[in-house]
Amino acid sequence: MAMPGSLRRQPANRGLVSHCTHHHIVVFLLTFFSYSLLHASRKTFSNVKVSISSQWTPSCSNSTAPELRPYELWNSSHLFSNAEEATLFLGTLDTIFLFSYAVGLFVSGIVGDRLNLRWVLSFGMCSSALVEFSFGTLTEWLHFYNKWFYCCLWVVNGLLQSTGWPCVVAVMGNWFGKAGRGFVFGLWSACASVGNILGAFLASCVLKYGYEYAFLVTASVQFAGGVIVFFGLLTSPKEVGLPELGADEDEVSVEEDANRPLMCNDDVDDDDRNYSIQATDSDNQPKAIGFFQACCLPGVVLYSLAYACLKLVNYSFFFWLPFYLSNNFGWKEAEADQLSIWYDVGGIIGGTIQGLISDVLQKRAPVLAVSLLFAVGSLFGYSRSPNSKPINAVLMAITGFFIGGPSNMISSAISADLGRQDLVKGSSEALATVTGIVDGTGSIGAAVGQYLVSLIQENLRWMWVFYFFILMTSSTILFISPLIVREIRLLLHERRLRMLAE
Repeated sequence: MAMPGSLRRQPANRGLVSHCTHHHIVVFLLTFFSYSLLHASRKTFSNVKVSISSQWTPSCSNSTAPELRPYELWNSSHLFSNAEEATLFLGTLDTIFLFSYAVGLFVSGIVGDRLNLRWVLSFGMCSSALVEFSFGTLTEWLHFYNKWFYCCLWVVNGLLQSTGWPCVVAVMGNWFGKAGRGFVFGLWSACASVGNILGAFLASCVLKYGYEYAFLVTASVQFAGGVIVFFGLLTSPKEVGLPELGADEDEVSVEEDANRPLMCNDDVDDDDRNYSIQATDSDNQPKAIGFFQACCLPGVVLYSLAYACLKLVNYSFFFWLPFYLSNNFGWKEAEADQLSIWYDVGGIIGGTIQGLISDVLQKRAPVLAVSLLFAVGSLFGYSRSPNSKPINAVLMAITGFFIGGPSNMISSAISADLGRQDLVKGSSEALATVTGIVDGTGSIGAAVGQYLVSLIQENLRWMWVFYFFILMTSSTILFISPLIVREIRLLLHERRLRMLAE
């Protein structure tokens, strides 16, 4: 009895290893560290919030503020009358950044599919580094403090940083096929967490000299990374004479189905799969699909809404965790920065392991559902962490495992799956657009969340903030529930077919 195509699967990693070259390794490393540097610069801002709040508040109203000279000059030019107002403005800056970042993602995805990805990524990295230098270092050196100037710089920074994720996911999607994508992208998506760790480390090393030096160091490293990307990144295999990913997968599709996109509908007849959103010209060069066409692809809207809720929680930890540890437990800012690394460590391990499991199952949604259910419990447990650094670090790592893992999977592997469905015939011209839609919608949710976190914390304290996180995590499960049901049915159907084949 002939076995269906969905059952003739080879081990996922076999196709990956057989097609891997040194170019793949270079692309993996360059895209990994380019986005790590972007995230390191964002992490710097969250890690120095206590120092910035002290600097923006008169020393007579802030017991944590260092002794400043000349006293009269500083206290006549402070931005806020107390630390609470400064904290609320810092939360507003997070919201401004994420809103502009979200808008930029929708645009950057479309631009990335139409221009050279290497140029767009390099421009975003270098320009963002200059803005961050102006925001954190130049203004402090010149003793120029202005709320509107800070807001304008952070809007520009959000737009520039938005060029990063759609471009790096599109480049990775060009080089790495469906075979082992969950594991490869799960490992690769640790770039954000590695960037957080790097940013926390760099900030804690130079924070004693002033927060302006934390911005200086990370901005300098990011600018250098943008220059390296411009001269060294290969955006697709055809630049070095290798076959394009789509063509290579077509050649092996007859005897091996490992590269079949996860997001295709197994209930659709093979004849129906010949339909494509894109028209193929005489040179077989795919055209970039439109924004609304990308939104209509199966799974894009549901995963985008789910990611909006999940990214709200994940980025709240990203922006507020060091501040929470200092504010709630009274730990020193440098110690809180170093301890917050454990959340990212958990996210790295979670993304890699969950991606590997999804490769074995050839389904993503059930893995996400199980992890998010455990995330609800881990959030409840972490909210009741005692004033003990070792216990807090363990609970933090567990929370990062069950929240950071699904977040990494949706933003990388699943976005690549969505951009390489049968309806777009594996065309790379849809990858950046789809990635921008998913991550852009997620960033809108995260932007709203950061302001809500500051309001909830100020009026109801931190425990209610964690209740809010639990609600958002549960909403993530609700949005992907139709996909969970469908993929579980497919797994059961495949199991019955295997039993019949035996």
